[in-house]
Amino acid sequence: MNVAIFASGNGSNAQQIVEYFAGNPNIRISLILSNKKDAYVLQRAKNLNISSFSFTSSELKTTNIVYDKLKDFDIGFIVLAGFMLKVPDSLIQKFSGRIINIHPALLPKYGGKGMFGEHVHMAVIAAKEKESGITIHFVNEKYDEGKIIFQARCEIDIKDTPESLALKIHELEHYHYPRIIEKIITKEI
Repeated sequence: MNVAIFASGNGSNAQQIVEYFAGNPNIRISLILSNKKDAYVLQRAKNLNISSFSFTSSELKTTNIVYDKLKDFDIGFIVLAGFMLKVPDSLIQKFSGRIINIHPALLPKYGGKGMFGEHVHMAVIAAKEKESGITIHFVNEKYDEGKIIFQARCEIDIKDTPESLALKIHELEHYHYPRIIEKIITKEI
């Protein structure tokens, strides 16, 4: 199975996923795509010897350039890892049940448009939640509303800041995301 990762920023989750599947004969990370030509994830792709491709928001919405690139690499599964654009309905339909995302909170709370990264952690702490975590879910036509596949939790300490909570969330993401991807692709989930 050839897998593509979509990311918009640093790419630490993308790197964890690539490293997890290195040497796996059945699952190969074949392509990393970004909507930002200067995103560090593209440098990570280069460092990891993974093909990469960048595109604009407009190209994603109004052309087939992204879909054509996915076809060129015979992609069968898409992983969103810090991808900040809404996936077009046409792509969701072509990859129905084969696009997943990770969200840095326990959905359905703290999801939706504008709820990403530090914004999520600030909202969780402001609400005085006792725990947060990650949610891995299928992607549908609405932000963060696809079927939930997996959640992992962490406690929030009274001294936690958005930055310290982000570190806890990254640990959960880096550990669980590659393993859940593998289970979905191998039909264990």
